[in-house]
Amino acid sequence: MSDMENVITGYEEIERLERLAKQTGIDISAELKKITSKLEETTKSAKAWQRVELARNPDRPRALDVIKCICDDFIELHGDRHYGDDPALIGGIGFINGIPVTLIGNQKGRNLKETLMRNGGMANPEGYRKALRLAKQAEKFHRPIITLIDTQGAYPGLGAEERGIGEAIAMNLREFSQLKTPIICIIIGEGGSGGALGIGVGDKVYMMENAVYSVISPEGYASILLRDSTQAKNAAAMMKITSEDVLSLKICNGVISEPAGGAHLDPAEASRRIKEVIVRDLQDLMPRNPAVLVRYRNQKIRKFGHFAE
Repeated sequence: MSDMENVITGYEEIERLERLAKQTGIDISAELKKITSKLEETTKSAKAWQRVELARNPDRPRALDVIKCICDDFIELHGDRHYGDDPALIGGIGFINGIPVTLIGNQKGRNLKETLMRNGGMANPEGYRKALRLAKQAEKFHRPIITLIDTQGAYPGLGAEERGIGEAIAMNLREFSQLKTPIICIIIGEGGSGGALGIGVGDKVYMMENAVYSVISPEGYASILLRDSTQAKNAAAMMKITSEDVLSLKICNGVISEPAGGAHLDPAEASRRIKEVIVRDLQDLMPRNPAVLVRYRNQKIRKFGHFAE
């Protein structure tokens, strides 16, 4: 039985106990309150974990799938002009309703061979440097930038550390915040840690309905803070990583609804909804003064979080 089925069974049992208590005249309201509170926590955990599983679904549309659906034409560009090319982070130039745009995204694999080739969508420094090269090119030619985020995080390997993964992400954070061209970021699956932030600074940031956005994976959070890796489901709820949670915290601008059951059941419709949002925002952002875009982008970033002295 799944977690959600257990939750439904639990609520049905509470209703049965309430009817029984009413018939017998026994007051069990205090006990029922405790049970309901526990059940509500379980419900939150089950819903949050369900979103995590949907975000990780291997059939979920990848960045290239979305690009193929939303673009009239697309040409992929390669290499960071420093070290090499990174298949985990793709980018290029496309046309959306005739508008030239630069598209950048994390690309996961669909099978073992492709997953190994794409490194599970976890980019190395050269991936972020390629993204920055393409972003700077977009700024030069006045092309809007669309980023499609879907990664557990940046690759934490020895080679990545030696080649400066931290510096590459930090450079992107700084430079993307100052680019004088519209930037629209969409989290289509997992938005994990600095790996997501490396291409996640924009004028508009959206999440797909079943996407997640977090500083660390639920498994990592459970292992480090709860000292129990089996508590990942509870950790997912505690971390507030779902699209509704992130929207309520004003970290994203909106949530893009998915077809019933998830984007993997109807990738074409999910991509159509993404395109609808992109086209609408391009019409709004493109006429704006680039200096004004940068000013408002930085103001938005500075409002994140809470400060206490």
